[in-house]
Amino acid sequence: MADSDLIKLYSTRILALAADIPHTTRLDAPHASVKKRSPLCGSAVTVDLNVDDGRITAFGQDVKACALGQAAAAVTGGAVIGCTLADVEAARDGLTAMLKQDGPTPQAPFDGFDVLTPAREFKNRHASILLSIEATAEAMAQALAAKDTCANG
Repeated sequence: MADSDLIKLYSTRILALAADIPHTTRLDAPHASVKKRSPLCGSAVTVDLNVDDGRITAFGQDVKACALGQAAAAVTGGAVIGCTLADVEAARDGLTAMLKQDGPTPQAPFDGFDVLTPAREFKNRHASILLSIEATAEAMAQALAAKDTCANG
């Protein structure tokens, strides 16, 4: 990997996002909590969230990841409040396609993932980048399932 490739990958914008991740306080009583870890690099993200009326109303995350994983967590944290499971799954699928299939940037409010476009060619970084949005989708599905069980139980 050439020095210019690293400079492009770790842009000022990525580093700024990594330094300013929103919602880094874990929730006291989350409806769901999911921890995801990348075995390749050891990055880990734990997401807590609350859901009301099918939308995320509270969100917290603990991020122990490289700058790319932190930047992705910053975009996720800045966009998830008010989102539905369909919104989060579309963002997850869009980010995966953007990284692995040269797809377009996910749509708003997750269009901030565009900053990670240079990471496409660094496949060993994809798992870390996807941790926060994958954990969020899984936690939201769990929270909704738990609410359905309570409502139907």
